[in-house]
Amino acid sequence: MKIENLSLAGLKLIHRQPISDQRGYLQRMYCQEMLAAHGVTEVLSQINLTLTRVCGTVRGMHYQHPPYAEIKIVNCLRGRIFDVAIDLRKNSPTFLQWHAEILSAELNNSLLIPKGFAHGFQTLTSDCELLYFHTAAYQAKAEEGILPQDPLINIAWPLEIKELSDRDRRHPLLSSAFEGLTYEL
Repeated sequence: MKIENLSLAGLKLIHRQPISDQRGYLQRMYCQEMLAAHGVTEVLSQINLTLTRVCGTVRGMHYQHPPYAEIKIVNCLRGRIFDVAIDLRKNSPTFLQWHAEILSAELNNSLLIPKGFAHGFQTLTSDCELLYFHTAAYQAKAEEGILPQDPLINIAWPLEIKELSDRDRRHPLLSSAFEGLTYEL
């Protein structure tokens, strides 16, 4: 694994490096020791698998409030996605900025999203399967979201949004009064 720091502090792109032979390959999906060397010391609490059938679907933009805030590592096992993180950390120099990466099995990459970020993605192919590693268990009472088409954030989704859940459609627009979330930078 190689870990690359991205333009938003704490956001990291993980490049997995398969070891191959005539039988196939082995690919390390998670390494606590390597993550700790890059400042990520929390351990996993939950692992989730999702399948999104329709190309152009958007899921997100979700986040959890403390004390249930989480670090996520997003892996695309099948298909191709446009994976987005928004910095919601109060006093961050990149407050309300977003960053996106294309994730796929062929690219052998994962996105590590720190606490204080909203996360979502758009499927670029049909039948996208994602594996998520979380450092905190999901808590419905602590979850909030941002409308994926919020003009204040202005995410440049690569495709027309074909599907968006009722829940994600009901996320509010951010107002200029939004001060952000309190997290350690």
